[in-house]
Parts: sequence; structure tokens; C-alpha cells
Amino acid sequence: MAEQRDMVLKIADISIVFGGLRAVSNFSCELYKGELVGLIGPNGAGKTTVFNMLSGIYTPTEGEIAFWDRYGKIHQAGKMIPSRLNRMGISRTFQNIRLFNNLTVEDNVRIALHSGRKESPLDVLFRLKRFRIDEEHMTAKAGELLSLFKIEGKKHELARNLPYGEQRKLEIARALASNPTLLLLDEPAAGMNPQETVELMNMISFIRKEFHLTILLIEHDMRLVMGICERILVLDYGRTIAEGLPEDIKRDPAVIKAYLGEEALLNA
Repeated sequence: MAEQRDMVLKIADISIVFGGLRAVSNFSCELYKGELVGLIGPNGAGKTTVFNMLSGIYTPTEGEIAFWDRYGKIHQAGKMIPSRLNRMGISRTFQNIRLFNNLTVEDNVRIALHSGRKESPLDVLFRLKRFRIDEEHMTAKAGELLSLFKIEGKKHELARNLPYGEQRKLEIARALASNPTLLLLDEPAAGMNPQETVELMNMISFIRKEFHLTILLIEHDMRLVMGICERILVLDYGRTIAEGLPEDIKRDPAVIKAYLGEEALLNA
């Protein structure tokens, strides 16, 4: 049961207002260690806005975000900048892929490893032993992650030259490189064909266990959401209209009316 797990994230009544428009209103959620939770809703419901608040891009107008780092220390995360949140253990992907397109596949992953470097400026300046050891470690770690996603053979190619599905994989690999405890996946299956989506479902389930992750997932593909998520929250016009198990959510009248529709219900 969730009550028996260690808490990772507690969101208490966060809201955000843009020029008088209340984009998210009194959103609350608790995530526990090892959970895989889905966040769904119509376009414009506020899902990515929630992610932007959790990752420090936006600051909530109201409410609080508490995050437990990998050492069990609690942080009030609502007003922290993205780089600090990333170092604490929150990593994310984006709805629209954001890679360093003019860098190699390997360098895209290596960049995310820099937050864990140990050497001093002098080590870097004079290329001392600690610097060389760190460089070797980063290259090896990047190779492991690329191998996990089966794109290690393209590590010297520019990121922009990868097929769309492999760019998605690279973005997730880069997110994992920062050693997160909480991974936010914003529509990872967007633009993927059915076979790629099935592979992605299996990969998300695997990395969750392999990296001991808690995952919050935004996704419109209901087969993916219903197939791997333990709990689902549903947003509509910035408000939570339902929360529960996948089987309950897909039969909830309010969710069907606002988002799923009868056809999605039958096909889920």
C-alpha cells in the first residue's frame, strides 16, 4: 500500500495565475517511492504547467511543493531554480523534444553528467588525474545509458540526425544521466508508432525498477497509461476531477465526459 512507502513528493494546493488566467487551481498530489503515476486530461488542462512548477520553470502563485531527496532530506521545492532541483533528484523530459541538436548523441548524455563531477577548476585546467578519471567515468556512464536504449552505435552522430523515436529515447537517457529519484515524463510516446509505443512501455517499466525511480507521466496514449500506471490523476481546466486506479478512472463518468469519450473507454 502507498501508505507504507516512503514519500517522495507532496504537492499541496498549488495554483498558478497568468495575467488573470488561473491555469492550475489547487492541485494536490502525493507520490511515494517506486510509484508510477499518470497525469492525464484534455489539451490545455494544465498538465505541462504542473510539470513546469515541479521542475522550477514556473513558481506557484499559491501552495507548496515538498520533495524528499535521495538521502531522505525534505526540501521546500516550490521556489527553487531548475538546476538546483535537478541536483536534488528531479529530472524531466519535454513534450517537444529539447536536445542539443548540434552536439553528438554521446555529448548530449555527458552534459547531464556534469552535475556529479568531483574535480576542481585546477584539475580541469591542468588535466590532472582526477579530471582524467572523471572523463573516463562520464564516457563509460554515457555508453551504458546509450546501450540501455540501444542507440550506442550512433553515439558519434549529431542528435538532430536521429530518427524521431530515437531522439525520444536519447532525451530519456539524458534525463537518467543526472541520477534522479523523481522522473517527470511529458508525453514520451508523442509521435511514436504503435510498435515504438509498446517498446517504450516496456522500457519505462524496466528503468523504473533498474534505477529505483518514482515516475510521474503525462500521456495521451491511453493504452500506455492504462497499461503501466498504478494510479491516475485527471485534470480538466486546471482542476483535478478524478484520481484513482486505472480501472476506476476509465469508468468514471466525469472523466469520460471531459476527456476519454466512449470510444476511448472501449479501446483502453
